[in-house]
Amino acid sequence: MTNSEIAAALDHLADLLEYRGENVFRVRAYRKAARTVGTLVESLASVRADPQRALTDLEGIGADLAGKIEALLDTGRLPLLEELERQVPAAVFELMRVPGLGPKKVKSLVDGLGIDSLDGLERACREGRVRGVQGFGAKTEAAILDNIAFAKSPEHARLLWQDADAIAAMMLAWMRQCPQARQVEGAGSWRRGRETVGDLDLVVDSSESAAVIDHFCRWSEAAAVLQRGDTKASIRGPRDVQIDLRVVERDSFGAALQYFTGSKEHNVRLRSRARDRGLTINEYGVHRLEGGVAGDAAPARGERLAGATEAEVYEAVGLPWIPPELREGGDEIDRASGGCLPRLVELADIRGDLHMHTTATDGEDTLGEMVRAAAARGLSYVAITDHGQRVTMARGLDRTRLLRQWDEIDRLNESLAEEGRPPIVVLKGIEVDMLEKGGLDLPDEVLKRADWVVASLHYGQNQPRERITQRIVEAIENPYVSVIGHPTGRLINRRPPYDVDIEAVIAAAARTGTFLEINANPWRLDLDDRHAAAAKRAGVKVVISTDAHSTAGLDVMRCGVLQARRGGLEADDVVNTRTLAGLKKLLTRRG
Repeated sequence: MTNSEIAAALDHLADLLEYRGENVFRVRAYRKAARTVGTLVESLASVRADPQRALTDLEGIGADLAGKIEALLDTGRLPLLEELERQVPAAVFELMRVPGLGPKKVKSLVDGLGIDSLDGLERACREGRVRGVQGFGAKTEAAILDNIAFAKSPEHARLLWQDADAIAAMMLAWMRQCPQARQVEGAGSWRRGRETVGDLDLVVDSSESAAVIDHFCRWSEAAAVLQRGDTKASIRGPRDVQIDLRVVERDSFGAALQYFTGSKEHNVRLRSRARDRGLTINEYGVHRLEGGVAGDAAPARGERLAGATEAEVYEAVGLPWIPPELREGGDEIDRASGGCLPRLVELADIRGDLHMHTTATDGEDTLGEMVRAAAARGLSYVAITDHGQRVTMARGLDRTRLLRQWDEIDRLNESLAEEGRPPIVVLKGIEVDMLEKGGLDLPDEVLKRADWVVASLHYGQNQPRERITQRIVEAIENPYVSVIGHPTGRLINRRPPYDVDIEAVIAAAARTGTFLEINANPWRLDLDDRHAAAAKRAGVKVVISTDAHSTAGLDVMRCGVLQARRGGLEADDVVNTRTLAGLKKLLTRRG
């Protein structure tokens, strides 16, 4: 099983335990283990196979959990999970897809109203019966009704990019072991870096397609062979994802990779440009049309011009190579034609991480552990931004505890600098909450002493559009706020964004010089690519941050960078590509 599958199993187990009212500490242990596994880049199978390491070396994984992970790795099954699934009504799993309905609330609905489906829940809301259940009210009932459509949407059954990436990495590694495969690449929405992925596409360069397809179908993770032909095949892989393979000859590999990467809209515009030049493009290459520009009838193909590489496919129609992340059918072809393609930001450009949490609030690792892990990843600075006091469920910091943490950071920086130039500098930060009634949960006299302030909205997410927008704009206008964290509050596949006038937020940030965050957590990726592009057009600088709650969480930075690339952002558009001196210069200008 992949890390993402194991994380999903542990999280599902925690949901079932919580539904049954089991010990809260036991539930938290499974959730913590799920987060650790879900953010781990290295496969658990590799960790276990290393004789110098053990699964229990991972944060939050004790002997019991390690045993369960080993069972999942060996058999793909967990007896405890199967037993709980038999004991819990099937409708529970469907109902928990509704944003805002956790295990406890779902149990109240099932026990109190006999709800057995999403349709049944919708009827109960429309009939006003949900508000009569203890712990619910008219507003909660209305919110549930609004969110049922979100839960029913097939779009929200797609895999997160990071989960699809784990499966793609396994499949690519397997196919590159095939002796008859000369080149192997992934394509489709995974290659374009879409937030969610429906299926996976592979393109292989080989003159022996039968041998390649044999190898593909023998993959140990394949649950079923769905289709098999002379040059293509499909299998059902981990997480029930469909994986499609296309085998082509070397002189068509670039054309096939371009074609199957898409998007459909991008390819339609590219083919239109080709027709205007008397050419045709398909997965086999670029050909000249006999008789010139095509009419309505299908033209005959003439001289072959390109196809071995993507670059020569684009060159054949007078364009430079376009990065896959930009191929969504927007203005990328016009920009490429005009020589205006951006030089997209890369992971190697990132110098610091400016949003992370420690055990002082809801993080899983200490201040020292987070800083050491950041230094090990080559970062030159970080900001520790534990929650402010409003987030009581995370043991948010009041003034006294925050100042005590900042004193600890001062001591840590002094220690790091004792032997000369420090390997990393730690900024004194805080993630303050925007209060429902307005203002922030810590006073300005405290915030002005911070090096870095993230302002986020965690409560009152169902307030009217005008009120939520007003709260965010008010935070933007606070002179001590550096950046707005996860600006729309969405959780991909779990919770829609709150109703906010994002154009007004971007305009306010442009006016004040406040930064906006791309939160790299794979569930958030907030700002999305469209809003990131809008921020760039408005001259607003963006911060890509992990919002890490553990050392493993620092590795999701690559997801945030991918999102920034989809928005067309360059290194200069991203605040934390700068040196610490450059960052401080930007902050000074804002002041």
